Amino acid sequence: MEVHTGPVSAPNHTPDPPQDGMQQLAVNAPGAAQQAEVVARYSSSYGRSMIGRLLDAPDGGLNMVGQTLTFGGWVKTGREQGAGAFAFLEINDGSTFTNLQVMVTKEAAEAHGGLKALVPTGTSILVKGTVEKPPEGAKQTVEVKVLEILHLGQIAASAKAYPLAKKKQTMEFLREKMHLRARTNTIGAIARIRNALAFATHDFFQQHGFLYVHTPLITASDCEGAGEMFQVTTLLSKADEVAAEANKPAADLDRLREAASQQGASVKQAKEAATAQKDNAELQQAVLQQVDALKKAKADLQKAEKQQQERAGLVGGLPRLPDGSIDYAKDFFSKKAFMTVSGQLNGEYYACALSSIYTFGPTFRAEDSHTSRHLAEFWMIEPEIAYCQLDDCMHCAEDYVRHCCNYLLERSRGDLKFIVEQIDKTAIQRLEHVAKTSFKRLSYTEAVEILEDAIRTKKKKFEFKVSWGVDLSSEHERYLTEEVFKQPVIVYNYPKEIKAFYMRANDDGKTVAAMDVLVPKVGELIGGSQREERLEVLEERLKASGMPLEPYEGYLDLRRYGTVPHAGFGLGFERLILFATGLDNIREVIPFPRWPGHADY
Repeated sequence: MEVHTGPVSAPNHTPDPPQDGMQQLAVNAPGAAQQAEVVARYSSSYGRSMIGRLLDAPDGGLNMVGQTLTFGGWVKTGREQGAGAFAFLEINDGSTFTNLQVMVTKEAAEAHGGLKALVPTGTSILVKGTVEKPPEGAKQTVEVKVLEILHLGQIAASAKAYPLAKKKQTMEFLREKMHLRARTNTIGAIARIRNALAFATHDFFQQHGFLYVHTPLITASDCEGAGEMFQVTTLLSKADEVAAEANKPAADLDRLREAASQQGASVKQAKEAATAQKDNAELQQAVLQQVDALKKAKADLQKAEKQQQERAGLVGGLPRLPDGSIDYAKDFFSKKAFMTVSGQLNGEYYACALSSIYTFGPTFRAEDSHTSRHLAEFWMIEPEIAYCQLDDCMHCAEDYVRHCCNYLLERSRGDLKFIVEQIDKTAIQRLEHVAKTSFKRLSYTEAVEILEDAIRTKKKKFEFKVSWGVDLSSEHERYLTEEVFKQPVIVYNYPKEIKAFYMRANDDGKTVAAMDVLVPKVGELIGGSQREERLEVLEERLKASGMPLEPYEGYLDLRRYGTVPHAGFGLGFERLILFATGLDNIREVIPFPRWPGHADY
């Protein structure tokens, strides 16, 4: 059941520009100017204010006591009291972590089914009421006494019990209710933290003169050379169509040929009759009709013969070349195409014209992994900078991470407080530590020596082997940043055999100018490098990696036409959120996670 009285009368809009994104309203009541400031611009038809604007005010909303305002949200908890004379509802609209307590009297609820219709968790409600100070000793700074209910969205009588009970739910269960999990405290807090970090990202790069570039999601090249990519094709849908056709009776070519032959004979007879009686208009018209019928019979035969030829060229419903391989010339893009694993290569194209750019978008990996650190679809932030060497790149990465920490500490205290209370007691401490601490820099060789020394002298046990030439695992990275240096660490100059083809070869012939930023809780947060700008060296690296040159002709052209030293890095956005929140599973920090066997909603 849904009770909805419709929007309240919208006041006249003034031509003045809005203040702080809120609608400026013309009202002639006491405190009108104050009231106008808290009405959400794009909810002004309801005169609705956001709960965060009230509760997140420096004084907790005390300056609005006595004002009549409208608030909407979803009921977190509800309870009748006073022998059914009134009910307290805790409602939240997502604009802040804190719930707003509203008190509804029996009289105000009568027109909407009584108090029992309001209290179920999950109910949506829009109320108009007076902001008041609660009794002494109450945990709320302010509450709202309801004068009128403007909208009520009840839990449907036909629906099963609301699945998000008041008790704490497991993360695994919430993933099964992905369409509702944003209403929980944890996922709501994560969503606001994610939003803050996204804004901080744009804020940082825009402040430093970077241009935001949208790179394609569909690509013909493999940036990482790993081959674990999702393929984009329309051939499979066509194969399904062919399979459906194959289940139908095959076209009877003999019958169609006979029909065409007979129709040819009918045309001949009609022409002979018309020739014998040239003045007979009906016979002349009959010739035209028989010719049209012959054309149709030949077209039907030609179509059936073509279908038979196409089927003969298909294997498993897919077009094949003489050697048995799939003929991608018949695919949508006329070549193999994939979902991108990185926007880096395309970002370099723009950096080599516009100097400093960054990308921020989804990327995809078809890695059959079910670990808590892997997603099939995730977001990447990838800046690229012209006239930039590895040292500059490391400096940029450090500044960016520290900016994100500071921004979150300034803007998301309420959500971070919940994170500390319920998820990770050290979250705020970790953010503050990284925000104010310089990043330790050491070479890969030095890092391996430290790890080997820990094994030899401190009897430290690692699950994964440590030796020069082996990539560092998460346990190695976290040991360096959490136990050895107790600060963020940047490891640079990695062995070339374990890094991508585009990273600039160092003069020692063994390493490349690559770097990883390691932080507590997560380990590697950022991976980057100075890019190889020398044409001959890059071509040799591609060949040594067993990769064809053709898909990278555009990338090679950057080295042919005005090559420039440049560098960049990539940050997995979800890893940044893991670092900030201390959550254990990456599936909780993206709104709709995709992993093997799961692509729901």
